[in-house]
Amino acid sequence: MTNDLTLWGIGTSRTMRVHWMLIELGLEYEFHPIQSRSGETRTDGFKLLNPRHKIPVLRHRSLVLTESAAIINYLSDTVANPKSFYVPSEPNTRAKLSEWCYFIVSELDASSLYVVRRHDSLRQIYGHAPVAVESAKDYFLHNIESMAAPIGDREPYLFGELLSVADILLTTCLDWAATCGIHLPEIPARYRKRVALRPGYQAALKRNFVDYQDRS
Repeated sequence: MTNDLTLWGIGTSRTMRVHWMLIELGLEYEFHPIQSRSGETRTDGFKLLNPRHKIPVLRHRSLVLTESAAIINYLSDTVANPKSFYVPSEPNTRAKLSEWCYFIVSELDASSLYVVRRHDSLRQIYGHAPVAVESAKDYFLHNIESMAAPIGDREPYLFGELLSVADILLTTCLDWAATCGIHLPEIPARYRKRVALRPGYQAALKRNFVDYQDRS
């Protein structure tokens, strides 16, 4: 029984977010372990799901979603138990959660880490741009250092005792940064290690990364 949930994609920080969220929520799901730039996202069948041929893709009954942040927020809103997962109900608390999510996705993921990925590990496709790569790493560090105090203000997670979608987004970005050789400041590094102790995180690592090794 898979709760009519099907996920496409493994092997990236963005697919990791969705596997982790599904596992944290205790949801059974079917998944297809296709990888980016493997040709598997270029098939006619997959492009019917996502014409931009990107992973992850989640199908829940008739709904198809193609952005990792949108997927995990949807699961939080529709499936998560507020007693075990942080799901704010008031406009101001929802706004604070959204603020974290938008910051992480726009400033850390898209504006920093993906620039590094495009022009370093994918340089054969997008061109080698060492100045852009170093600038993107510096920009990531500027942002994460600016947010170090708020990250450390409430423990163990960003909103206290319960994990949230913002924690999933942030931790996957911190993991991604570490694989890029970015030395994390002390507070975010401690936060990352703390969150990584969760059984759901460990299970998602093994499911998402076929070459999984201890990443601590």
